[in-house]
Amino acid sequence: MLNQDDYISEKVIKNDGKEELFRQRIYNKNDQFIGYEKRPVIFKHKSRVTAKTIQIEREVYQKQMVYYSQRYADKQKYERDKMIEKAKDLISHPKKYTRATSYGTAGYINNIAYDKDTGEVKENLSLSLNEEQIKEEEKYDGYYSIVTSELKMEDSEIRKVYKGLIEIEHTFRVTKTNLEARPVYVWTKEHIEAHFLTCFISMVILRLIEYKLNKKYPIKQVINSLRNTKAFHLEHDVYYQKSVNNIIKDLSELFELNLFIKYRTVTNVKKILKK
Repeated sequence: MLNQDDYISEKVIKNDGKEELFRQRIYNKNDQFIGYEKRPVIFKHKSRVTAKTIQIEREVYQKQMVYYSQRYADKQKYERDKMIEKAKDLISHPKKYTRATSYGTAGYINNIAYDKDTGEVKENLSLSLNEEQIKEEEKYDGYYSIVTSELKMEDSEIRKVYKGLIEIEHTFRVTKTNLEARPVYVWTKEHIEAHFLTCFISMVILRLIEYKLNKKYPIKQVINSLRNTKAFHLEHDVYYQKSVNNIIKDLSELFELNLFIKYRTVTNVKKILKK
């Protein structure tokens, strides 16, 4: 359990001109990674305790843990490749873009500049792909770091605590964004409490579903599948159900409910609700 002044947080590894010695350590051959060294490398880590100067000008010690994850590397490469494709399109068709619509790509383009009044890309510029920036970013694909004041805690325990912090952050993000906890459109104390209670209960149910499905699908996909599974009245008491996907099929098997029948009657629906 962390005390009030203790911390565990993620540290982004990038070439921003700061803490060059920290980045150099990633490639220090005399300071080897430990753990999962099989090929291809899926995951590995190393850590050290080092001094850090903080704002109050007092030197304190912190543990820096550097990690490599192939999954994270693939994610970073995928996201950068999309930005590079957009940058190439901007270089070929600069008139299509403004400062706002080219967000995220400017760092990959040499000599780019914008009109101060309109935000449009200036004309007659010698635009080219910033190959050096791309190569520099590629060096750090898959690497990330956790820093902590807990010097005596084992690395594995720190990872476990940090993973829990990520889960909490993700839960609040899902509650706010996907379950629309905010903005709040009610104003009395009772209604506000009821609104957040509904959101939190929904979150608990979603987490239970997530674990029941062995985290096979992201929560966002589960929410979208449930929302898109709707039945439309055809005639008499016959309804047509659309948007039946693998998530709905898995939920059907999990809860022993036949949810993937496209055509059903009101009587059939009532039977399901009684279970």
